[in-house]
Amino acid sequence: MTLDVNTTAAAAFYRAVRDFAESAKEWDTSVIWYETKPDEMFDVTLVSRRVYGRRDELLAVMAAAGLDTVDQPLPQKRIALPNDGALIRIKRSTGFESIADLREGFAPIWLDA
Repeated sequence: MTLDVNTTAAAAFYRAVRDFAESAKEWDTSVIWYETKPDEMFDVTLVSRRVYGRRDELLAVMAAAGLDTVDQPLPQKRIALPNDGALIRIKRSTGFESIADLREGFAPIWLDA
């Protein structure tokens, strides 16, 4: 069983967020600059909750921080995350959705919209 109908969507999303973070400029209003905290070192979902108000954007946090696996420690550093609008644009362009309520049958419900 596949995790997602589009098996490359998560990888494309990760790369797009990573590219976004690496090219972020100080004046870009689509960027959320975030200083990671010590209690987030082994729980990137805390960053997701603190930035986006929900824990399910952990892949975006991992990509912005350059983490390869969920169990890799998050270093204390400043990271560039896409704001909600930029995050939605990245999700739509890559066909990836992390919010369970916006997924059905292993695919984003907005894909057919």
